[in-house]
Amino acid sequence: MKSARTALIATGCAAALLLSACGGQGGKTVRADGTMAPGSELKVGERAVVPFSDAGKSGTIAITVKSVEIGPKADLAEFKDKGEGSLPVYVRMVVENVGGTDLADTSVSVRAVNPDGKGTKVIMASGTPACKGEPAPAEFTKPGATYETCQTEGVKDGDDVGGVTFRDGEYQDDPITWKK
Repeated sequence: MKSARTALIATGCAAALLLSACGGQGGKTVRADGTMAPGSELKVGERAVVPFSDAGKSGTIAITVKSVEIGPKADLAEFKDKGEGSLPVYVRMVVENVGGTDLADTSVSVRAVNPDGKGTKVIMASGTPACKGEPAPAEFTKPGATYETCQTEGVKDGDDVGGVTFRDGEYQDDPITWKK
């Protein structure tokens, strides 16, 4: 009787470990192909593997949002009236070519969200001297190739930023979110 109960407990534990290894913990789910499921939530610093398409090229990349920080109002001085009432948000990322296809000169786009997960309603059309978004370098063509970039987003003056979302391709209606 005792050995049957021990076997049942061991089987239950093994099943729980197997299920936890598939993802699904803490709002993030990794699919069988290794990509992140739509609607997954991560913390800043965590890596998401996603199918990706830009500039007529497609492949699989990993995005690691390293930081999401509000910059000083003075960084928007060059925008004059267009920057009035806004603050810059600097999103620093590491992008990795997972699939090994030629993804040179592509750009990853994320959007800032407020603490409740809704858009900030401030769009920055270009970067600032403190955060110039660079496209993938010419060498971004092999598995494991990486580059770091910074994207400028924005929030209304006095508001806070809660994180960023990735909404490209299949994630349009149910984005991946990195929370601060």
